[in-house]
Amino acid sequence: MKVHVLQHVPFEGLGSMETWLSERGANVRYTRFYQSADLPDPRQVDLVIAMGGPMSVNDEREYPWLRHEKAFLAEAIGFGTPVVGICLGAQLIASALGARVFANAHKEIGWFPIEGIGAGADVFRFPPTASVFHWHGETFDLPSGAVHLARSEACENQAFQFGRNVVALQFHLETTPATADLLIENCRAELVAGRYIQTEQTLRSAPESSYAAINELMTSVLDYVTR
Repeated sequence: MKVHVLQHVPFEGLGSMETWLSERGANVRYTRFYQSADLPDPRQVDLVIAMGGPMSVNDEREYPWLRHEKAFLAEAIGFGTPVVGICLGAQLIASALGARVFANAHKEIGWFPIEGIGAGADVFRFPPTASVFHWHGETFDLPSGAVHLARSEACENQAFQFGRNVVALQFHLETTPATADLLIENCRAELVAGRYIQTEQTLRSAPESSYAAINELMTSVLDYVTR
């Protein structure tokens, strides 16, 4: 399996997905946009994983490579390449498919429940409710033709599926204790008082079982798009 990872900042990596990829002997290559914007031919890739980052998909003036990344994602989706987007990655998929990305009414940082709502014969189904790890301030409209997969109290559009093998997640199922620590260390300034923003102490006190549950969901998503 040839996998290409779109990474936007050094501190938002694959997390639990590294194990999934290693177990399948995947050949993993990266575009690390903070170093280089070189992108492969999407027809030569079996899976694209678009990671998170603190920038907005609308920051093209400051990060001109965003235009190239969106075009790459649109092309990969058009070729039928499986694509998974996480947080910023999900917003990039939405933008690449012509949907609007904008500031959500609330920032959502911490462990909050989502409600699975996807329905259909060939649609990924989240549990009716699941507590997952969030770190986002923007959201998206659903692209035309997309299936709404999940919502939360703070954010209506938490996940969607496009076609058979494109899944976009506003939240972070790949998070491990180590990657959560990196987010906290690098984005601590965002931990201000807010209805849907947990304290650093609360973030750091999540039990191992919480991480295991979301990592299992992450595995299910990856299995689904690549089956």
